[in-house]
Amino acid sequence: MIAQQSAPSAWLRRFHHLLNANAGQVLDLACGAGRNSFYLHSLGLPLLALDRDTDSLLGLQAEGIETKTHDLEAGDEGYDWPFGENHFAAIIVCNYLHRRLFPHLLASLKPDGILIYETFAAGNENFGKPSNPAFLLRPGELLTQMQSNPEVGMAVIAYEDGYVEQPKAAMVQRICARKAGKVGVLNQL
Repeated sequence: MIAQQSAPSAWLRRFHHLLNANAGQVLDLACGAGRNSFYLHSLGLPLLALDRDTDSLLGLQAEGIETKTHDLEAGDEGYDWPFGENHFAAIIVCNYLHRRLFPHLLASLKPDGILIYETFAAGNENFGKPSNPAFLLRPGELLTQMQSNPEVGMAVIAYEDGYVEQPKAAMVQRICARKAGKVGVLNQL
């Protein structure tokens, strides 16, 4: 296996047990060099790794991971979402924010699909980049975004908003949520 640049997201590792290889394909959105994709692949999950940088996908392709080169921020509307409704068993997003995509992300989850999302939040400008407010979640925003598509119900399994020291000092928001509002043992923490 190709050496990874860094460890997978601790938030993803915390909730990977909610992902089921038999449920369908997992999307690693804006995957970069693939630290989370390599991890998901090692778990035997069917996976699509998407990024706009073709070069960043080469190592993933060498490991037999399905990839897609696509610019999510292109298009007349300021976004270009290439997937239909009820497409993915799970969507993983780490360190990426394009607010216009949220309603589409939620719609593209299959019923009972899992969203694991984490990115930088307001206050991160005190620790480095990103520091532009356009790339920082406002207080409570990730929770609010779970209601961005009125046709999709999301049940929040876990949410955090605050300071982390690893992998670097930062302000982050993180959410793990399930489409369609099912509760019970499916949401085991």
